[in-house]
Amino acid sequence: MLSGISSSGGQSPSPMRAWLVLCAMSMLQFFIAVDVTVVNIALPSIGADLGVDGHSLTWVMIGYTITGGGLLMLGGRLSDLLGRRRMLLVGTTLFGAASLLAGLAPSFAVLVVARLVQGAGEALALPAAMATIVLMFPEGPHRSRALSVWAAVASCGLVLGFALSGIITAHLGWRWIFLISVPFILVVIVATLVLVEGERPASRGQARLDLPGAFLLTACPLLFTYAAVEAGEPGTNPWVSVVALAGAVLAAAGFVRVESRSPNPLVPLAFFANRARVRANLTTMLLSGALSTSFLLFTFYLQDRLGIGPLGAGLTMLPLAIALITASILVPRLLGRWGARACVLAGLGSATGAMTVIALVAALDAGAVWLLPAMLLIAAGMGFGLVGLQFIAVSGATDEDAGIASGVQRAADQLGGASGVAVYIGIGFAPAVRAGDPFVIAAVLAIAGLVVGAVVISRSSATTELQPKAG
Repeated sequence: MLSGISSSGGQSPSPMRAWLVLCAMSMLQFFIAVDVTVVNIALPSIGADLGVDGHSLTWVMIGYTITGGGLLMLGGRLSDLLGRRRMLLVGTTLFGAASLLAGLAPSFAVLVVARLVQGAGEALALPAAMATIVLMFPEGPHRSRALSVWAAVASCGLVLGFALSGIITAHLGWRWIFLISVPFILVVIVATLVLVEGERPASRGQARLDLPGAFLLTACPLLFTYAAVEAGEPGTNPWVSVVALAGAVLAAAGFVRVESRSPNPLVPLAFFANRARVRANLTTMLLSGALSTSFLLFTFYLQDRLGIGPLGAGLTMLPLAIALITASILVPRLLGRWGARACVLAGLGSATGAMTVIALVAALDAGAVWLLPAMLLIAAGMGFGLVGLQFIAVSGATDEDAGIASGVQRAADQLGGASGVAVYIGIGFAPAVRAGDPFVIAAVLAIAGLVVGAVVISRSSATTELQPKAG
């Protein structure tokens, strides 16, 4: 069994068992990532079936990612306090049950609730899954390879979500985009029961939860995103967005205050004393915002600008998934040779190039084939950038803080993606903005964020803190 597995010592698992666990955790990661994007191409069908407009449908997309991202650090804390195996089982079961509810939802309200519960299940399961991988593979080439597989699976899930959405919606109906994951989630639950041994939970005094902190951390991005989405809607009272934005700022300030005074903070402020981790997580938010924006820009351009149907649009995205698989093979070797920071900079540069191509294609009204270079560059940006950032964000993690390190990194990834979409797409496609092509505006905003990310990560010195360790 897996008792005593940690990066700090103890008996290591057999390679076979370690890789079986990685496969199970990657399966969970894949379907959680798929559910981020699988709804995009299916949204028109969902709206027609349930009788809701496009504005309301926005919450089917961002409700899942923001709720999941906002609660991820609570999930990481619970993983550290109550045990990774326990939280894996609870979170995975919750995610599977919510997927079933979403597929059977009789109304739009039930569907939104199911998506929110899916996000909660993800928040409980993913930090435990990532922490399990981090602690099973020793720091160095083995962990780099495992994290590369983990990141590549997530990236492929995000991209294949578009293709699966088109195929499933065209042939089976939109409900199956949720139902198809249920049997695979059952496999993950069985694998966890068989392969992962539980840890002893923390003592009762240590296990107090910072629920006010969790509430404020979730409320802040929800209010921020609501403000961004509503700001671009015609006929909306501007004070609604102003009040929501002010609430987001107050929630952020309240979170810092609560964490500084809580005896058991959700995220100990000392955690952010590691400047490399802080820079990595900030850069993750900016990179993820651009990557998530690119997915929607691809979809909007193919369907709205070029008039390609859901199935065709989904299949057009397949080269991106193939390129991601190729990047996942190259990244482990280059991470060990270049170091994590160089890989991150390469990823940021690739994503910037992709956004430049998208802006040029849109400005010239070019055909779908001209988006291929942008897809290849996005694959490189995800493969190199996110793997390098994950390595930095969890470097030096131990049994005591692996869960929270994983939770912070995942929260930065997910909240950054949702916030980036809300800001870049919200501003670019807002009816009130008539300054130019919305695709160009959104792409330029994303490029600005990527430049900031490059500056942030470049300020870190090239020390062993940012380099993969040998062995």
